[in-house]
Amino acid sequence: MTKAEYLAIAASRYEELEALKVKDNFYNYEKLFDQIWQDLGRLYLESSLNEKSSTKDRRKE
Repeated sequence: MTKAEYLAIAASRYEELEALKVKDNFYNYEKLFDQIWQDLGRLYLESSLNEKSSTKDRRKE
């Protein structure tokens, strides 16, 4: 994943992060904040693993 691709994904979730400011309690804020960041991390990790696995077979090292 390139920096531009990551920034595009992060920008698409920015509105969700901003919407958290109107949550009525910290528990809901933290819960939704954590979900958003886990999704972003999962997308980045999956992309990184797919790039590495497509470039070379780790079993042939």
